[in-house]
Amino acid sequence: MTTNGREPRSKLPLDGIRVLDITVVWAGPYSTMQLGDWGAEVIRVESTKYFAATTRGQMARPPKEVVEAQARAGGMGYPDNEAGERPWNRSAVFNAHGRNKRSVTIDLTSPEGQEAFERLIAASDGLIENNVPISMEKWGVTYERLSKINPRLIMVRMPAFGLAGPYKNYRTWGNHMEALSGHPLIRAYPNLSPEYAAGGVPADAAGGVGAAFAFTLGLRYRRRTGKGLMIEAPTAENFVPLLGEYVMDYTMNGRVRTQVGNEHWTNAPHNSYRCQGEDRWITVGVWNEEQWRSLCGLMRQENLVEDPRFIDMASRFENRHELDSTIGEWTGTRQPHWLVERLQAAGVPSGVVMNERDALEDRHLHERGFWHSLDHPEAGNYRHVGPAWKASQTPNDTPRRHAPLLGQDNEYVYKTVLGYTDDEYRDLEEKGQIGMDFAPEVP
Repeated sequence: MTTNGREPRSKLPLDGIRVLDITVVWAGPYSTMQLGDWGAEVIRVESTKYFAATTRGQMARPPKEVVEAQARAGGMGYPDNEAGERPWNRSAVFNAHGRNKRSVTIDLTSPEGQEAFERLIAASDGLIENNVPISMEKWGVTYERLSKINPRLIMVRMPAFGLAGPYKNYRTWGNHMEALSGHPLIRAYPNLSPEYAAGGVPADAAGGVGAAFAFTLGLRYRRRTGKGLMIEAPTAENFVPLLGEYVMDYTMNGRVRTQVGNEHWTNAPHNSYRCQGEDRWITVGVWNEEQWRSLCGLMRQENLVEDPRFIDMASRFENRHELDSTIGEWTGTRQPHWLVERLQAAGVPSGVVMNERDALEDRHLHERGFWHSLDHPEAGNYRHVGPAWKASQTPNDTPRRHAPLLGQDNEYVYKTVLGYTDDEYRDLEEKGQIGMDFAPEVP
């Protein structure tokens, strides 16, 4: 483990491990966030001359109409819907996954940048990246090169489709990876075209957790052998096993499942149902006859138990659309939390379909201390999610540090970690490699 230039911190499992982060968008940054949450010193390697779209926002200096569009859409906006003087430090998407990390600016296109990068590789334990391979090869970020500089380096590469094959250099977003994995077609709603499939991209989050796990396996390997290694963790391939039952059903039966939506393959009722209020919903999923009788009792429609259309699971599935309409009439005049509490008490699986406001106000999450307030010098004070899991013998009050400002840790990295002199540091500042603002020509 490297130990030079570390600041004191609580003893977490990854304390003393330094990981370089050349990640973009969501999957890669989410992986390094997991490592930073558990004590690793994660250093983002960024450039003042290049802006990775969606990583620190959609644009370095978004025009007013873009900011307004993001405010309407949600998800990638700015505090108070104001981009501010340095929007890249205020973006919601970056501040969500940038916590517990540092930022250093290094221009990998220059000889001086390559020298600094090599010195940083020599002083680190690992590197994680999720860029299109051709870009990494152009900048010399390959295991063949870096392992010669640091034979103990653990490198995790998680491009969309891997480091070989006809899709190797496809440039893609999470929704494209999911499309090639077959997920949106399954999630699309029955009787609607696939364009109405929900827009979430769990492939990104799953890829991030998978890459973090792969890195910890690399640490285990290095402890046993004393050697580093390169781990290939394609984000799209990581996601396919989450659809394993659909793949197996095809291999065993030649059956292609499409447009399942909120329904189940065999069970009914199993859907989302509108409730009282604007865009309020609950889910209900009945798995056996006892649950079905309990549901009918709560609806005060015990006659449905003996109705030939719903007499057993197969009949209910055959007539599921009529059944959904009946349940929807009952739920439509009632509050979602009121419904779920009574359904759960009766043993019927159910849950409120929450929005972000519901989650932030949820009493269960508050009692568990899931939300953590964090001050950010340019974005303000906001609540952040807690760690993805808890360890009984390792208290972890995270996030401990706000997402870094661009280049916030330049002086620490260059002078403390890499040993640059004051004169050398000033020289790189003058050349534009070291800075806290994107170059004026960066859009």
